Amino acid sequence: MLGNNTQLQVLKVKDFKHFILGRFFYIAALRMVFTAIGYMVYAITKAKFQLGLIGLSEVIPAIAFALYAGVVVDKSNKKHLILKAEFLYLLSVLLLLLALALYQYKYITPNNLVLLFFAFMFVGGIIRAFNGPAQNAIIAQLVTKEQLIAASTLSSITWLTAAVIGPLISGILLYYCTTIVVFIVIAVFVMASIFFKLKIKSTEVLVQKETKNWAAIKEGIKFVFNTKIILGALVLDLFAVLFGGSVALLPVYAKDILHVNELSLGWLNAAEYIGSFIIMLFLVMVPIKKSQGKKLLFAVAGFGLCTILFAISTSFWYSMFALIAIGLFDGVSVIVRGNILQLYTPNEMRGRVSSVNSVFINSSNEIGQFESGIAATLMGTVPSVIFGGCVTLVVVGLVCLYAPSVRKLQY
Repeated sequence: MLGNNTQLQVLKVKDFKHFILGRFFYIAALRMVFTAIGYMVYAITKAKFQLGLIGLSEVIPAIAFALYAGVVVDKSNKKHLILKAEFLYLLSVLLLLLALALYQYKYITPNNLVLLFFAFMFVGGIIRAFNGPAQNAIIAQLVTKEQLIAASTLSSITWLTAAVIGPLISGILLYYCTTIVVFIVIAVFVMASIFFKLKIKSTEVLVQKETKNWAAIKEGIKFVFNTKIILGALVLDLFAVLFGGSVALLPVYAKDILHVNELSLGWLNAAEYIGSFIIMLFLVMVPIKKSQGKKLLFAVAGFGLCTILFAISTSFWYSMFALIAIGLFDGVSVIVRGNILQLYTPNEMRGRVSSVNSVFINSSNEIGQFESGIAATLMGTVPSVIFGGCVTLVVVGLVCLYAPSVRKLQY
């Protein structure tokens, strides 16, 4: 199979294969954390607003450190930086495990445990500010230029595979075991990630000139804003994810609307990523070869429409179908945007561009979670998700009218 598909030939590169294996375990651990903490916080507080605060507690440090982190990534050995970040995350997981053990024996109150969850997410946001751009930037140093699109696609598929499996494992463990068991498995997964990334050969530091941090930050921002293709794709996804995301409210849907248990919540958390995984696996075999811009706009519009369909569902299986469809459309967007960033970014600026991307895209997930919590509190759960889907459709229409470079994109 590997020899018959040129897209998969990149897996023969040992360093890239080790990177992909490590990436799988690390992302699976992160998604397990999101499912477990979201469930525990809602179970303790019964407050939709608190679900929004989970994302906000991570996004504040992620945004605050992002631009500086991009400069650090470009000036650092990316392998070493990734390993430092993941060792720190492992330490944070182990400390939270200790807190959960103390909570089990009633040495910590429920409210204090929720505060510790927020503190854990805050620390995770700082780590993510450095680790995310470093992971994106290192890919171009592990493969040749000709292998870059295939490597970018497979990296995205690995992320989504882990994002499917992580919530499922978390849901199963929450149903049959305890939160402590969930975080033990998370710690093991982070250790596995570190093990594989230690096998990667040391990477070259590409930025040798001494540039003041603020000047380097401005250089990265200027590049993104002057490269209209990158800027257009980021803005489109920013507003779609900001208003169209429904994941933050899944604990509410599971408990109050669909009336399902923790195991089903794990499936709901995984459903969107299952859809994305299916479409990405298809795109490995049949790559998008033309009219990528139009397909990107169509995909984001489909994302918004399926969000509305999910909002009005009162059936578990109908909700699963809608979330899988959301994932199918989102997978196309992820592939196109990822390829744009890899193809249009110079090697010496990958850290800074990835950091700007994280401010636009990755952080919009958490701000979107906060927006979902606020909107659900003010408007009600179902109307707030319908509103988000409608805003996504409006954003697509505006981009079609006022950003022709995105509509005409073809690489």
